[in-house]
This record gives sequence, structure tokens and C-alpha cells, in this order.
Amino acid sequence: MSRHGAGFGARRLTDALKAAGPPLLFGLRLWASVSLALYVAFWLELDNPVWAGTSAAIVCQPHLGASLRKGWYRMIGTLVGAVAIVVLTACFPQDRALFLGGLALWGGASALAATLLRNFASYSAALAGYTAAIVGSDLLGATGGVNANAAFLLAVSRGSEIIIGIVCAGIVLAATDFGDAPRRLAAQFAATASGIADRFIDTLTVSGANFDNIQRIRWEFVRRVIALDPIIDEAIGESAELRYHSPILQRAVDGLFIALVGWRSVANHLVRLSGNEARRTVAAVLEMVPQQLRSDSEHDQPTRWTADPIGLHHVCTAAIEKLIARPVETPSLRMLADQTANVLAGTMDALNGLALLVADPARPLARSGSLRLRVPDWLPALVNAGRAFAAIGAVALFWIATEWPSGASAISFAAIIVILLAPRADQAYASGIAFLLGTLLNVVLAATIAFAVLPGSGAETFAAFSLVIGICLVPIGALLARARQPWQIGMFTAMTMTFMPLLAPTNQMVYDTVQFYNGTVAILAGVAVALVSFRLLPPLSPAYRTRRLLVLSLRDLRRLASGRTYRDWFGHIGGRLVTVPDTATPLQRAQLLAALSVGSEIAELRDRARRLGLNADLDPALVAVAHGDTATTTAQLARLDAAFAAQSATGPSMQTVLRARGSILVISETLKAHAVYFGSGTPG
Repeated sequence: MSRHGAGFGARRLTDALKAAGPPLLFGLRLWASVSLALYVAFWLELDNPVWAGTSAAIVCQPHLGASLRKGWYRMIGTLVGAVAIVVLTACFPQDRALFLGGLALWGGASALAATLLRNFASYSAALAGYTAAIVGSDLLGATGGVNANAAFLLAVSRGSEIIIGIVCAGIVLAATDFGDAPRRLAAQFAATASGIADRFIDTLTVSGANFDNIQRIRWEFVRRVIALDPIIDEAIGESAELRYHSPILQRAVDGLFIALVGWRSVANHLVRLSGNEARRTVAAVLEMVPQQLRSDSEHDQPTRWTADPIGLHHVCTAAIEKLIARPVETPSLRMLADQTANVLAGTMDALNGLALLVADPARPLARSGSLRLRVPDWLPALVNAGRAFAAIGAVALFWIATEWPSGASAISFAAIIVILLAPRADQAYASGIAFLLGTLLNVVLAATIAFAVLPGSGAETFAAFSLVIGICLVPIGALLARARQPWQIGMFTAMTMTFMPLLAPTNQMVYDTVQFYNGTVAILAGVAVALVSFRLLPPLSPAYRTRRLLVLSLRDLRRLASGRTYRDWFGHIGGRLVTVPDTATPLQRAQLLAALSVGSEIAELRDRARRLGLNADLDPALVAVAHGDTATTTAQLARLDAAFAAQSATGPSMQTVLRARGSILVISETLKAHAVYFGSGTPG
């Protein structure tokens, strides 16, 4: 072999070893977490150590922040679920049917909350549902009789086992992983914010601009902003300071959306002007845009933003003051200046979040409000709640009718799958199939370990037992860490979740094939029922969900025009922007952003009309908006613009008039661009 060939082979081997290192390390962490949890549970002689090991496996994630955040929410969900089952037992101590009906109802409520919440808060709500099912299955036993006297002690026991698993996983991960979520989040924040600013400036330069291409770029930035949400959750898990200041991070994400809305208004106006007219109009605005926001190199820009976010914040503040204070003579120029100021204001919010992430000592310390729950649409959550209730109730009825000894375990796993996968919408069934495949692989693996390896290996000590399960857990963890496709993630996640329940280790191992097969059938039956429920009552399709988001946003816009006030209009509609399915068309995305923009401008216009005494002139236009009559709205806005133009105000008052006329310009142009949507509410 030539030297060149040998060197190439050595490099490939070195690269392969480097790539395998992090996944293998995660596999070792998974093994250590499960082993430590089982050891503590065995030492305390808990009656069912399986749930300690299972909890450690579930909590253990490839990233430290995700593990700690998931562990914290898992504790909350466990406690809520344990309390719920104790209350349920107290309400129906002697009535099995009502107890199981209440359990199904609680599962439906948990699926509802899991769909409404996001990230690990969603997982916590799901856990509250199936923790109650797990504890309830132990209370009911094989015959289904409710053991009310044991409810409290059993809830404490199961809760303790789960919390032991969470704590053990947290100890192992914190001792072996320093975490990098804040650094990764800062890099993505800087890249996204700088990219938006850079592309916005490109739009202002106008020369040679391709506005169709700019729209596609803008929607790619929307996807990137949405992708920040789960990483924020991870970063919060790694830092108590970030957790306390989390509203600043939420405001930073909202700021990026504000910048995108301002960018849309500017681009929508410039596309209607001729090239020479557009260049003349933006020249005065462009000269006030800070040079520091302009990029000579796309790769260097995020680094500069990360290095001095507060310095750039001050630059943006000064530029906004100039844009707002500068007197102009036309509504077009006033609108461009104000929308550019909005882009910079949103950028400032993003820079505040970036400063928090990079620990800039000059950053502001204000907590900036509190987080609010934003509900884009109740219908998907209600569908998921109904499905969970029906699935759990169906297994319970089957158990009552057949008196199947393993029926309680089947209820538990039906609840786990139908609640846990509910927020995944159209991906739930595919994820369930991957989970079933992973469970089937685990059945073979656990049976081999339980009946072929452990009995003949002399693994009588915990160290030997731990070594045996490590042979399984380390590769599973490494494969999970390397998985990229959804089906791979679902399959290997199922293997980590079901390995301990199938193996069912105890202080004194019992190799009972009948017990193993009964438990296996119960788990598979529960998963199968959940999958059937996703077929019989499928999630709302992405196309239908998108149409509903558009219709609901238009309905709220018309209510806003009719006089209803929204304390947080941007957050109210922006929450829908975040949840738009990936399959939505560019036109549908543009319509939702247009509704957000029009609502914001209506609120501004209403305030300025009140200050200038022109409410009576504004009302007919708002009535037309409320009735979906775009032609009348456009005509009434033209009359309102003439009424504003007739104002003889000078100086600062003149700029107020021009700002009102600028808002009219934004609304009119947006209504013309999406006349079908605003007129009928039918998505394009």
C-alpha cells in the first residue's frame, strides 16, 4: 500500500473515532445513570426498582441542559400525577368503574395540557397523566379492586422511585458534562439576528433586488427563529440565571419576529415603487442605518455580534432616535423610517438576549415581565384529549370485561403512548410505529438477557449485573445520540424507555417466563391500542391546521377592528406564527404575517386618530375591516388619509400626522396584496 493510501486510511480511522466519541460517551452516561439509580433503589429495598432505572433512562439526554430541564419537569409531573391518583382514589374508593373513568378523564386532561404547552413543560403535563396510570395500575392489581388504603403509600413509593432515577441521572450528567447550550444558543441568536439585519439592509439598497427571493429568505429566517425555542429550554436547564431572566429570552425571540414584520412592510412598499423612486426614497433612511450592522463577510458578522452585543445595542438605540426624530415630508418616507426603526427595535431585543447569554457585564438586569401561555388553537388539544380518554377507557373496559391479569399494565402503556405522542400531531402515528419497533427489539434483547445470559453467567453481584446491562445500554445510548431521522430517534428512545420494564430487575432476580410473557404482551397491547387510536381518531392534518390558524387570526383581526382590545396582540398572533406546520405554503405564511402587521398598525392608527380627533373618520374603515369588505376599507382609508392630510399641523404634530398616514399606507398595501384572504378569510 502506498504512503498516500495509508495516510488516507489513518485519517479516515481518526475521523471515525472522533465522530464515535461523543455518542459512545453518552452511552456510558446512560449506563452509569441507570446503574446508579438501580443501586440506590436496591439499597433502599424499594418494592419496584424498575421505575428508578426507567426514569434515569428517560431523563438522560445527549445534552446536559435537556437532561436537567427534563428531569426538573419530570419531578413536577410525577408529583402532580401522584397527587391526582390519591385524590381519585379518595373520591372513588369502592367503585372500580368510576375510578377507571376518572383515570381516563385525567389522561385526557393531561393530553390537552401536553398539547397546549411546549417543550419540556409539555412533557411534564404528559407525565402527570401516565404517572397516575402507573400508580393506578398497582392500586388495582390483577383483579381491578381499588386498594384505597394503600393509595398514599404507593404514590409515595412510586414517586420516590421516579425521583431517585431523576436525581441519579442528574448527578451523573452534571459530573461528566459541563454543558454548551448557552454557547450554542448564543451562536444561533447572533447568526439569526445578524442575518436578518444584513438582509434587511440589502432590501433597502433596492438595486437589483429580487423581492420574490427576499420573501423566501425571510421565511427561512422565520423557521430559524422558531428553531430557537427548544434550545432556549436547554440553556435554561443549565443556568439558574438564565432561568430567572427567561422572559428576556422570550422577548428576544419576539424581537426577531418584530424585525421580520418591519422588514415585510418595507419590502412590500418598495416593490410598488419604480427603481429610481425607490432609491430616492430610501436614500435618507439608509444613511441613518448603522454601518456596524452592515456585513463585509457573512462568516465574521455573528462573531462581531457575540463579541459586543451591548455596544451594538447602543448603536441601534442612537439610530432609532435619529429615525424617529428626523422630520420628513411624505407618508412614504415616514413609513419607511418608522418601519426601519421597528426592525432596529426588534434587533435591540435580540441583542439584550444575546448579551444575557454571553454574560456581557454591561447588559441590563431587568427581568422584563413574565412568560405568558399562548394558545394558537384549542381544537388540536381537544382532539388529543378525546383520543386519550377513549384509548384509556377502551383498555379499561376490555380489562373489566375479560378480567385479564395484565390489564393494568396495558392501561399504563396505552396511556404513556397516547399522551406522550399527542403533541406530535401528524407525526404521532409514525412515531408510535417506531416506538413499537423499538419495543419489539427490546423484547428479544430483554428475553436474551433474562433467560440466556443472567442465569448462566453467575451475575449474582450488582457489579456483574450492571456490566451485563451495560453491554445493552451503551450501544443503545450511542445509537440514540447519533440518530438523526425521526424514526431512528423514536425507535432508540423506545428501547431506552422499555428495557427496564421488560427486564424487570429485582433484588432477588426471578426468572419466570410466564411473568415475562404476560408483561410483554401487556406492553405491546397497550402500544397497539394507542396506535389504533391514532388511526381511528387521527390528528388534524397540517393543511387543515394551517387553514384554521389563518381563519382564527382573521377572526381576531376583525374583532380588533370592532373594538376588542388585546393586551398582547403581537404575542397572540405571533404564537400562531410559531406553530404553522412546515407544509404551509409561502402564501399562507405571508397571509399570517400580513394579519399580524395589519392588526399592529390598526392599534397604532386608532391611538393617533384619537389624539388628532379623527375617530369618526376612522370608524367607517374599521367597520369595513370587521365585515371583511376590502374594497370599502380601501376607499374609507383613502378618505381618512385625505382627512389627515387636511390637518394644518406643523412641527412634531405634522410628524404624528405623517405617521398615521404611514400606518394607512401599510394597511392599504397589505390589504391589496392579500385581498382574497382579508375579504373572505379563505387561505390561498
